[in-house]
Amino acid sequence: MPALTPPVCDFGAPAPDFSLRGTDGRLHTLQSCRGPNGLLVMFICNHCPFVKAVIDRIVRDCRELATLGVGSVAIMSNDTEAYPDDGFDNMTRWARELDFPFPYLLDDSQAVGRAYGAVCTPDYFGYNGDLQLQYRGRLDASRREPAPADARRELFEAMRQIATTGHGPREQVASIGCSIKWRDELNN
Repeated sequence: MPALTPPVCDFGAPAPDFSLRGTDGRLHTLQSCRGPNGLLVMFICNHCPFVKAVIDRIVRDCRELATLGVGSVAIMSNDTEAYPDDGFDNMTRWARELDFPFPYLLDDSQAVGRAYGAVCTPDYFGYNGDLQLQYRGRLDASRREPAPADARRELFEAMRQIATTGHGPREQVASIGCSIKWRDELNN
């Protein structure tokens, strides 16, 4: 299956609202996930090799972003009937095992993934304190394998800039990953 890359950042686009169940048993909304200086919305899943390659870095970066007043949330929009590895029980296990510092939410209807225009896992949307899109790039140079440990932390640097200035970098490299597994498409 070929890897997909999302489109470039649509600067200023508003963050779509959501209310989704998390692996912690609670409902989470756009408002409950945001931080005073921004919000990172990530579309991830359990089985994707691109996500597995960077999940430890995602956890690290989200912990550090919280200290800058940036909230983070991960949303799983894949069709769980076709991809049971991404089911809610496995999401809950993975979030617990890796001690996610962010809510991990199931988008069972896939409406939230579609509202955001999510294309692949991982897909990152970085918003400023006014919930205006400022980043739609990659975490770092990782692909199916992690980039070197000293790789530039593109997502973290962009979100730090957004937290400080309200604006993301003009130059952004798109993320890459496995396609979102939409329920109504024959060729997922």
